[in-house]
Amino acid sequence: MRAMILAAGRGERLRPLTDRLPKPLVEIAGKPLIEHHIARLAAAGFQDIVVNQGHLGEALRECVGDGDRWGIRIHWSDEGPDPLETGGGIYQALPLLGTSPFVVINSDIWTDYPVARLRSVKCSLAHLVLVPNPAHNPRGDFSLQGARVFNRGEPAYTFSGIGVYHPGLFSRCSAGKFSVVPLLRDAIDRHVITGELFQGTWGDTGTAERLEFVRSIAAGKMAAG
Repeated sequence: MRAMILAAGRGERLRPLTDRLPKPLVEIAGKPLIEHHIARLAAAGFQDIVVNQGHLGEALRECVGDGDRWGIRIHWSDEGPDPLETGGGIYQALPLLGTSPFVVINSDIWTDYPVARLRSVKCSLAHLVLVPNPAHNPRGDFSLQGARVFNRGEPAYTFSGIGVYHPGLFSRCSAGKFSVVPLLRDAIDRHVITGELFQGTWGDTGTAERLEFVRSIAAGKMAAG
């Protein structure tokens, strides 16, 4: 099973920090955020990880390298100066991801989700990890009833940015810039998306305020051992 880290975004809401630094290289607990993801995936047994690069991509690539220091292989998908968003980025990387389901993780989240459990997920088109709604998204994104995800209903939860996708989810797509969310919502309406609720540590670094909150969480976890 392969994994992909979505790392090409511009990080507009973190400017001016991201004017000079790729968002995945923002430091959490003493090292770039993307390195935490790579280390967790490597420890969970993932040997091939795809990373897409966009804004300041060369700096990101220079920092991360080919994966040798984690004992894995990193494959790069270069989107150039105009990133392709989540769906377009995954679609472009499909030749690097193979024909089996693969894990996708947003680079701008911090979590202790046990990614090894995703290796055993069986899904038709996608399996989404949901989390309790944070203050900035009180209404949530999707409803979860048992192991089935719905677009509407209660209780509603927030999509964590972690999921398993089957290449078939993108079978009707073409190259270009697009979000993965409409694909997911369409598949959900066809009742082919499963999910789970994770109630452990999770946060996103999308704004300066959220970044500082995540840093405080991470510092607390490190202090606790």
